[in-house]
Amino acid sequence: FISPGMYAAMPRDILLVVGNEIIEAPMAWRARFFEYRAYRPLIKEYFHRGAKWTTAPKPTMADALYDQDYPIRSVEDRHKLAAQGKFVTTEYEPCFDAADFIRAGRDIFVQRSQVTNYMGIEWMRRHLGPEYKVHTISFKDPNPMHIDATFNIIGPGLVLSNPDRPCHQIEVFKKAGWTIVSPPTPLIPDDHPLWMSSKWLSMNVLMLDEKRVMVDANEETIQKVFEKLGISTIKVNIRHANSLGGGFHCWTCDIRRCGTLQSYFD
Repeated sequence: FISPGMYAAMPRDILLVVGNEIIEAPMAWRARFFEYRAYRPLIKEYFHRGAKWTTAPKPTMADALYDQDYPIRSVEDRHKLAAQGKFVTTEYEPCFDAADFIRAGRDIFVQRSQVTNYMGIEWMRRHLGPEYKVHTISFKDPNPMHIDATFNIIGPGLVLSNPDRPCHQIEVFKKAGWTIVSPPTPLIPDDHPLWMSSKWLSMNVLMLDEKRVMVDANEETIQKVFEKLGISTIKVNIRHANSLGGGFHCWTCDIRRCGTLQSYFD
């Protein structure tokens, strides 16, 4: 295949950190196939310091991995296809972006999306083994791609759930005693350029710990939501990065976390 490539600016899309293991994702876009190379020096550094390092099977990027008729379909058709579990990527070979996974202790949630297929999810489930549970969840979304502007876990028992893209399995969280927080409508102006993402990057925040969050300095309404939850906000203007396609969660990849591995869904 031939591709001009992309800018490799968002490590969360490429790297999934589970415990002491760094997993390189087998990116589904041909343009992103080589992005892992930008992070290899860092990964080697962590490997030398004791981290496990895994590369998921790289797809061949064959034409058969893509539904060649999919791009011409309407939004309404994509809603119907997504409800049927059909996306632009097929099940020809495993593929996933790391940003379609989000962790909560021993439980890992993932969506089947335009860049993550069921084979990729099953590879992750078998690879991680019984120590972790991999749950597939879905949303009312005609074009799912990366979970963290749709469903963002912000602490034990707390999750931001996009009101425009509700989760079909939300009862699982409610039964477990979780609080579902609906973020307010983003304040980003209509004329701000967003080439690869939606305004909901306002909820694409980075939790530094249970009581501190990095949030866009312009998004005052979601700042108030965090403050009501007792979470201190660290305000940074990231609008320039939003244009390239990501928020705080996308532009970072947390390698170290303090605490112990727990189960929040018994």
